[in-house]
Amino acid sequence: MLEEKLRTSIDVVVSVIEAAGACVIVVGAVWAVVRFLIAGVRDRDAAAFTSVRLTLGRFLALGLEFLLAADILETAVAPTFEEIGKLAAIAAIRTALNYFLRHEIEQEQRAVERDGGARASARPDGGDG
Repeated sequence: MLEEKLRTSIDVVVSVIEAAGACVIVVGAVWAVVRFLIAGVRDRDAAAFTSVRLTLGRFLALGLEFLLAADILETAVAPTFEEIGKLAAIAAIRTALNYFLRHEIEQEQRAVERDGGARASARPDGGDG
């Protein structure tokens, strides 16, 4: 009886956390599309899209962390071996995605900082664009 109530409560919490993760990803995607269109019309330069990619990557990483948290919480109460196996597979996939996404974000961020510093030092007044 107590386990059943706990399971019901956790199912509600898991649904909320999954919805939060999905919302983060949707908001990030919508934000990226709007910024992409603005940058495409205004700049038409590939470098202008880097900040859009970085921010979208951050939204995706955060959304994946919410979804992974929901998966972990879902198997918290009396998990079966099948549930543990599914969690391990899902966790491995989402962790790998998150790792590579963060790695790419860090590389892009370093490139932006390097290119931004090069542009500022190339200007005669040393100021920003």
